[in-house]
Amino acid sequence: MFFVGQVKKRKLFEQGTLLILVLMFGAIFFTIMSGYIGYIITQSQIVTQRYVLNQAAEIAEAGLNYYKWYLHHNTVDIDAALPSSGSETHVYTHPEDGDIGEFVLTVASTTYCGAISSIEVISTGHSYIDPALTRTISARFIRPTVASYSYILDANVWAGPDRQIYGPYHSNGGIRMDGTNHSVVSSGLETWDCEDQCSPDIDDADGVFTTTANADPSLFVFPTTPVSFGTFVNDLDDIETAAEDNGGYHKDASSYYGYLVQFIGNHQIRVTEVEDTYNYRDGHNNWERHIIDELGSSEVWTINPDCPVVFIDDKVWLEAEAGEDLDDLISIVSSETIILQGDIEYEDPSEDGLLAIADDDVLVGVDVPDDMTLNGIFIAQQGHFGRNYYTYGNLPNPSGPLDFRSYYKRDSRTMNGTV
Repeated sequence: MFFVGQVKKRKLFEQGTLLILVLMFGAIFFTIMSGYIGYIITQSQIVTQRYVLNQAAEIAEAGLNYYKWYLHHNTVDIDAALPSSGSETHVYTHPEDGDIGEFVLTVASTTYCGAISSIEVISTGHSYIDPALTRTISARFIRPTVASYSYILDANVWAGPDRQIYGPYHSNGGIRMDGTNHSVVSSGLETWDCEDQCSPDIDDADGVFTTTANADPSLFVFPTTPVSFGTFVNDLDDIETAAEDNGGYHKDASSYYGYLVQFIGNHQIRVTEVEDTYNYRDGHNNWERHIIDELGSSEVWTINPDCPVVFIDDKVWLEAEAGEDLDDLISIVSSETIILQGDIEYEDPSEDGLLAIADDDVLVGVDVPDDMTLNGIFIAQQGHFGRNYYTYGNLPNPSGPLDFRSYYKRDSRTMNGTV
């Protein structure tokens, strides 16, 4: 009996131990499987979330593309392209899956002198799978401007071997690029006859070609679609009216020769009447009056950030006062010619900017620094940009220490901007 009892106890003990082991391994297996299943579920949720977020981003991008298309078809009345409430919601329809989400467009505009200069659009998209998951994309839309180029011309041109050109260079005519180009040089012509720009003449030259080792022909592009200069031409009457009616600066024609406009710091300009100039001949024996002899009365104007436009119905000499830089955004418009009289640099290139528009020429003056620096966008609507040719003997030599003859030749000009 005693032996049998011991055996029964041992069996019961072994059965209990086995049960504990089963429970332990079951718990371990359950824990592992629960974690594994949880991991699978989490990964599935992450994948689904990424898919939904990607879909939301695509819907938001579709919203921007839609508004870009909408603006392209409402260029006449830009105000009509702005939602009356500032935002609007659109259903996004996929070509295969139908309606899969929505995008909300929030639209605002930046205006100068009462006219819209740019439109800022924020597009927020979501998928119907989970509307709480959104993606937002923003963009600013502006009309094409000459600021896209470093130089943009509508004639045949020769860039000499001493030129260093940064930024896109385009002409609707032919280009002889003997300078060093660090960006694309494009022409609207496939071939052209290089006559005034070549000696001897070269017939059927490529739209862009070079005769030196300075240029990079791999960046020559021709023919390209000619640029429509009508896109960039400004109606001076409209600019004059905008300046008068919206807080810009307007000056009627002078009784003398025009006005000297100087950037004097503190977001101000000084406008001084030019009462007399020197009369002399350029290197081609054409009479000129681009050197100031006598100044008259002046006034100071603080640049209006809502309408930073100066319209002068006369000739303009333009410079920064000694020791000062341009510290604002401003447009200087002349109904005649602009003479760039001195260095023009920005205090903060990321915030400041100059647009100078002349109905005729934009010319670098005679008595300018030996090494001149110009920053800005310069537009000669019906004339040209450059510095006239001078000879030593033709420049004025007034009595006293003042002698302009040494200015016939300057060493260098560094330009940052667009011509």
